Amino acid sequence: MKVIRAKVLGFCMGVRRAVDMAEGELRSGGRVCTMGPLIHNPQVLESLQRQGAEILNEDKLPENLAGVTVIIRAHGISPVLEDELKKRGARIADATCLRVKASQMKARTLAAKGYTLFLAGEKKHGEVIGIQGYAKGIPNYAPGCIVIAESGEAEHAAADFYRNNPTAKTALIGQTTISTEEYRTIGEGIKKFFPALEIADTICGATRDRQEALRKLCGEVDAVIVAGGRESANTRRLLAIAQAQNKPAWLVESSAEIPIEIALYNTVGLCAGASTPDETIDAIESALLATGRSELPQKPS
Repeated sequence: MKVIRAKVLGFCMGVRRAVDMAEGELRSGGRVCTMGPLIHNPQVLESLQRQGAEILNEDKLPENLAGVTVIIRAHGISPVLEDELKKRGARIADATCLRVKASQMKARTLAAKGYTLFLAGEKKHGEVIGIQGYAKGIPNYAPGCIVIAESGEAEHAAADFYRNNPTAKTALIGQTTISTEEYRTIGEGIKKFFPALEIADTICGATRDRQEALRKLCGEVDAVIVAGGRESANTRRLLAIAQAQNKPAWLVESSAEIPIEIALYNTVGLCAGASTPDETIDAIESALLATGRSELPQKPS
């Protein structure tokens, strides 16, 4: 079997910054918590927990966080939640990805100017929830955010809002990991009702680079393995892109999850989400290079 890696894969700058910050805080001593999962990769989270990191649940925050360092996850949080952490005594270490932070500030600015925001992304994703918080935190700001999870919802959502708000100023912000094509299609659907829609360029360049590298890779291989966490939005989008290219594709979190049928393909492409560590990618590549089915790791029972 021949394995070809995508030209761009693995940790992005924002994830690297968050992990380095967390490990630095852990080395400093004292109690260290992350506000929700720092990133969406199980191996990295397990490593941080072994080093002493705890994960806080927004719905069950300790009453007293005095002396505790709380690291804001790479996906960011709402300003209301950050203020609550400070009220309880936490010392804040902000590991929000700088691209996500830019989206948060853009949402705040547009909301202050009276725009209704359409937010393209996964409704329950931490990044989306955090950006919503920055828009809703504007005093006397009524409209809030209209979240659109996929392009098929865009026109319907815009039509619903248009019925009672035909003269509204509108803007579109995208989750940083959304695909360029999906974002464009969502914008087109909204523009049918709001032609003056302002579209913010919020897609992360690292996300775009990984997606383009995968599209090129698909032209060279028979099947694709996507390495990364199932909770990772950008990793799931890589899987969807490979499938849209009519390639047999699997998302695996570790080498133990490689499907036995991968041995049927002569050339396999390997790509990875922006939160997948190098050691996981290397282990998966080594397993793929096993020459026979019997040498491949079996799926856990």
